[in-house]
Amino acid sequence: MAKILNKREVLTVPNPAAAYQKEDPFADFREVEMLELHWEQTYHHSLGKYSKFFLELEKKRFLATKCPKCGKVWTPPRPVCPHDLQVTKWVELSGEGTLEGYSICEFAPAFVSSEKPYVLAYVALDGADTLFCHQLRHFGDRSNIKTGMRVRVAYAEGEVAHPIRLMYFEPV
Repeated sequence: MAKILNKREVLTVPNPAAAYQKEDPFADFREVEMLELHWEQTYHHSLGKYSKFFLELEKKRFLATKCPKCGKVWTPPRPVCPHDLQVTKWVELSGEGTLEGYSICEFAPAFVSSEKPYVLAYVALDGADTLFCHQLRHFGDRSNIKTGMRVRVAYAEGEVAHPIRLMYFEPV
């Protein structure tokens, strides 16, 4: 018989609905094998048609795209206007806007080392027709966060692991 080197344990998981369920439809699936796996992978990823947005963030410039037909300004940028199917053009925005909504998360996503709480902000940037969702930082006490408050794009100093981390929002 073969042996699995990374097997940690085999256990039987109880039915979480046992208190109100007479028969367990998953009874045959309650035996669970736990493994310990270590994976590392490297891959090259293209940001494609969105590359210019991130390249300009490195230069502390916030870009959007504008449809030449309907005039809508898109943030995040879109290479093609979803309304008119026209190829859009790059435009620079000031980076200032209004907080339209937000979510306060007591724990940051695993890929983010961030101050807590982690605040995800939906911002209507001046000159844009759509909302841009990103992290709000430097807000002080959470009671300072208010829908309608003015915010601006701020830029990271130093190295970041992914270009989306080059920017965040902060109160004006």
